[in-house]
Amino acid sequence: MTDLRTPSISTARVSLMRALLQLSRPQQWHKAAMVFAAPAAAGALTSPSVVLQATLAAIGFTLLAVAIYAFNDIRDAPDDRTHPRKRLRPVASGAISPALAGTFGVCSALVGLAITSSLGWTTFGIALAYLVAQVLYVLGLKHVAVVDLIIVALGFVLRAAAGGTAAGLPESHWFLLVSLFGAMFLVTGKRKAEFIAAGNAVSRPVLAAYSASWLDQVMTVSLLGTALSYGMWAFQYIHYDAYRELLAVSFLPFFTGLLRYALLVSTGRGEEPEHEIFRDRVLILAGATWAALLTIGLYFA
Repeated sequence: MTDLRTPSISTARVSLMRALLQLSRPQQWHKAAMVFAAPAAAGALTSPSVVLQATLAAIGFTLLAVAIYAFNDIRDAPDDRTHPRKRLRPVASGAISPALAGTFGVCSALVGLAITSSLGWTTFGIALAYLVAQVLYVLGLKHVAVVDLIIVALGFVLRAAAGGTAAGLPESHWFLLVSLFGAMFLVTGKRKAEFIAAGNAVSRPVLAAYSASWLDQVMTVSLLGTALSYGMWAFQYIHYDAYRELLAVSFLPFFTGLLRYALLVSTGRGEEPEHEIFRDRVLILAGATWAALLTIGLYFA
């Protein structure tokens, strides 16, 4: 006799796995690539051990981010149910119970912390600071103007710092400043695009505390900070050799990319920075040129 329950059980399991994957937001996992920034800037990605340590750190921070997404969806579920797009999130739609999402988030956080602890106490401390800051963000700091920008930007800086500590590499202060100002530039640009887009103030209440002129000021300061910090890092290699001097040349496409992205944000684009960067031909060309100069300058010297 055929067991008619088997297909339904199998289907339920597949649906649950899909819901958990959706809860994990794989489209956001690319942010963990910031972990490789420090080893890349140090010209150390040719070392298998460095790549392995950075990869482990990236996996650890990805799991910590998954935990934050789960906690965020639990807390925001009542509001998400009234939003045309966010109502489809697993917790808001009922595909996953808050209890299951919470258990999934706690397990992800514990595994992420365990992985980063294997990379040394410094990396573990950075990971723990990242987790605490993001939990505080979910619990209410995301509704506090200015603080919300700082915490999101800090998340990128901590990832970048963890990449260096995990691989045992000394990190340039200029590199950390580039990470901080660059993250602030992108985060503020995202808020500005959301501010311009009609109706998004409902889904992100903190936008009501901002003004377009203030966001423009912060973007300008962040752009200048990013450019100056990168310039100070890149121009220190002048008079080394012909290859290293290409790092200074890389400032031009880097600065061009910053200005181009600022122009796109001013027109209302920028809610999804990771998508806009690959949609604009000028940004693609500037980014490819910058990456080529950086690669030659760091790895062919």
